[in-house]
Amino acid sequence: MDELTSLERVRATLEHREPDKIPFDLGGSILTGISQKAYRRLRKYLGLPDREVIIEDPIQQLAKVDDDVKERLRIDVDGINPGGRADIEPEEGEKGDYLYFVDEWGIEWHMPKEGGLYYDMRRHPMAGLSPEDAMRRWEYPDPTDMSRYVGMKEKAEECFRNGRAYILGRNAAGILEVSLWVRGFEDLFIDMVANKKFVEWLTEKVMEVKWNYWDIILDIVGENVLLISEADDLAAQNGPLISPKLYRELIKPRHTQLFSRIKKKAKNKVYIFFHSCGAVRELIPDLIESGIDILNPVQVSAGGMDTSELKREFGKDITFWGGGIDTQHVLPKGSKQEVIDEVKRRIEDLAPGGGFVFSAVHNIQGDVPPENIMTMWETLQEYGGY
Repeated sequence: MDELTSLERVRATLEHREPDKIPFDLGGSILTGISQKAYRRLRKYLGLPDREVIIEDPIQQLAKVDDDVKERLRIDVDGINPGGRADIEPEEGEKGDYLYFVDEWGIEWHMPKEGGLYYDMRRHPMAGLSPEDAMRRWEYPDPTDMSRYVGMKEKAEECFRNGRAYILGRNAAGILEVSLWVRGFEDLFIDMVANKKFVEWLTEKVMEVKWNYWDIILDIVGENVLLISEADDLAAQNGPLISPKLYRELIKPRHTQLFSRIKKKAKNKVYIFFHSCGAVRELIPDLIESGIDILNPVQVSAGGMDTSELKREFGKDITFWGGGIDTQHVLPKGSKQEVIDEVKRRIEDLAPGGGFVFSAVHNIQGDVPPENIMTMWETLQEYGGY
């Protein structure tokens, strides 16, 4: 088979056809990226020039992957993400041993000054309020602020001209995630049983903020969009965060509505790239019914996430994006042979028939050595052809 362009390669695997080789993603989204600390070491290891590293996602401290790395590693997927609001200055500074900032949802994030790898949530703006007070004090970002969209059309057109696939990034975390983050985990979990009307109101508001963003950006980028990034972390290491019953009652209807509206709005066929960490297997049939086309990642170390079983059960219905290598144990701590064996196993399980894009299970963290990243990549080059 002749060598395909990145766009052709990704499109073929999304259509469950075997392309010339497995597509490779590093940095195509803020879910398949690399920590700025690991990225600096990788550039040095590759002998690439020292340069300023642009932070793509401040919370996760992800680096924007530069063109020279994309070319060197033959990365197939770019990411096109919105910017922040230009009309406000975020609250940020230092508190004791921590750097902090408050985002546009009112959530406060902290990171240790020394040795910090990413920011963690410290304050939820609705926590401790009654549902009535929370509704009265509701403040949310303005998705109609056009500063968010600066440069996105031009980047999309450039990718299309150059035969490159790209993931069109979203403006916020998932419907359940944002609701948990603004309300506070404990309060929202209680609300899901005791104050369901409030949860319905809150998740509907978050869904509308997300939809208003997609309504605008899909008009801006026009016809050349293929991949739409959406997400909602629905599971922990051993099972769902909430019962499947509550998911189906309170969250799935919002997912279904949002994904349907996106696909109707798009000017051509688009694929919903949906991210959820953890042991999400029990919910995969619901996610397929809701309209997802791609599951990211396959968290191979989580309960029930056996790659051969998932491919056999769901491989005809969805594309698996990620799961090429475990990022909890093997990639940061494994030997060279362990990395090789892991990559070979995931290729054997997930690649047949297409429907597999290779990336690490999640963002490559700051403690991952460049030697293991390159062993992963070299093994993909050797065994990833069709």
